[in-house]
Amino acid sequence: MFDVGKITDSTRDGIRSASFRTCDAVCSAQIDIELEGDVIRQVRFTGGCHGNTQGLSALCAGMRKDEVIARLEGINCKNRGTSCPDQLASALKKL
Repeated sequence: MFDVGKITDSTRDGIRSASFRTCDAVCSAQIDIELEGDVIRQVRFTGGCHGNTQGLSALCAGMRKDEVIARLEGINCKNRGTSCPDQLASALKKL
């Protein structure tokens, strides 16, 4: 119901880049992720609350994806059953 949909997923020079379409329950429309091994290099949100998604992206940079999943999975925004952080966790679980 609140699942993300993978749009693209490719690896070049050891950097994995993937894009995901978020569910309709959140304000952001897309999440772009870059990983080097299991470490997040960069996260970019399209749409959403700009300050919050910018802050979330900055905090995730340099962290291992499993740690980010553990911290963000299940966060609920305005009783929607999901949130932009939860959608990021769902996307990371697919990588």
